Formats: sequence, structure tokens, C-alpha cells
Amino acid sequence: MEERYIRNLGALSEAECALLREKTVLVAGCGGLGGYLIEMLLRLGVGEIRAVDGDRFEASNLNRQLLSAPGLLGRGKAEVAAERAAAVNPDVRFVAVPEFVTEKNVGQLVRGCDAVLDALDNIPSRRLLAQACNEAKVPLIHGAICGWTAQAAVIMPGDDLLGEIYPEGAALSSKASLSFTPPFCAALQTALCVRLLTGREIETGRLYVADLLDMELQRLF
Repeated sequence: MEERYIRNLGALSEAECALLREKTVLVAGCGGLGGYLIEMLLRLGVGEIRAVDGDRFEASNLNRQLLSAPGLLGRGKAEVAAERAAAVNPDVRFVAVPEFVTEKNVGQLVRGCDAVLDALDNIPSRRLLAQACNEAKVPLIHGAICGWTAQAAVIMPGDDLLGEIYPEGAALSSKASLSFTPPFCAALQTALCVRLLTGREIETGRLYVADLLDMELQRLF
């Protein structure tokens, strides 16, 4: 076993580490959540990571987005993510897609993936992603943040949990984001993803909501 993964042992078995090396994961969004998700997957040694984002870094990203830096303002997020991947773990196959998630490309993006991680920042794109995952029979690990709050859920094909989270007419009420909320949410999503990819028992159809101000974790639905 490669030395870089040796500290995974004890928490993961050697067979589970090897299994992760065979998996393909899509990260939809390379911003606040996506940057941390990519970092965690890279260090775990997931075999292939596809990262999609058509956005570019701006100054308002600097308070929370791992991949952002003053010298990178104006650069594409997917392109910067690819450079980070090459620096952190060049053995991982990293596919950067500098596009927004659209009805035209979403089917191709999820095709062949073992799991999809939702790091998007708007409801319409999330609905497109969930529909594509359902059609391709690929599990979706949803994540979202707002201020002190983070939420995550595993949505299996055939499950309309996203529709329950965001019913028709739902709108995002705030864009507040703190530096510590995205990595917390990304850790929840990544833990759920690893359990799913390694075949460990996992409860689906549940929304985990963490209130970091009052230090409360709830399970909804």
C-alpha cells in the first residue's frame, strides 16, 4: 500500500482504500463546498474526480473558498481545481469541465459515475442534477450551506428527497457564508460518500442539518 494512504488504515481497511481507487466521483461546483470536497477526495485517493464549474473567482469568494486566493481572481474555478489536484495527488485522474451544469450537459457529466456530490449554489441546477442522477441511477450526495447552517443527504435513484427539501416555489433566502461552514458540510458529504462507495451500511432518505451556532445536529425526513 502506498505510504501516502497509510494513515487511512484503522479507519478504512486496505481493501476499502483499494476500492476507492476504482471509483469515479463527480463534484458539481468548485466553489465553497466544491473546493473542500475535491481536496478531501484527492487525499483519500478516489480514482477519478470530475469537477464541473463555469464560474471564475472573484473577491467575494476569498472569505471561504479553499481554492481562491488574491492572485487567482478572474481565473476559472475548474482550471484552478485541476492545478490543485495535480499538486496534491497527481495519481488521481482529474477531469476539469469549465462549464455550468445545464440541461444539455448534465446527462454526460453524471454518466459512468459511482457517486455525484452536489456543491451547487442554486435550486434549478440542483434539480437538473438530481433528475440526471435519477435517470442514470447514480447516487447523489446533496450538500448546502447558509451562514452557520450546513445540510447533507444521500439521495438514491427513485427518491424525491430533493423535492421535499426544495418544494416548488422554494427560494434561497440568504447568501451568507462563513469560513468554517463549507468544510464542515464537505466533511459530512465526503463521509457519506465514502461509506456509500465502500459498501458500508448507510441510511438514505435522511437530511442531516447541522446548526453550528447552537451546536445541534438533526435528522429530518
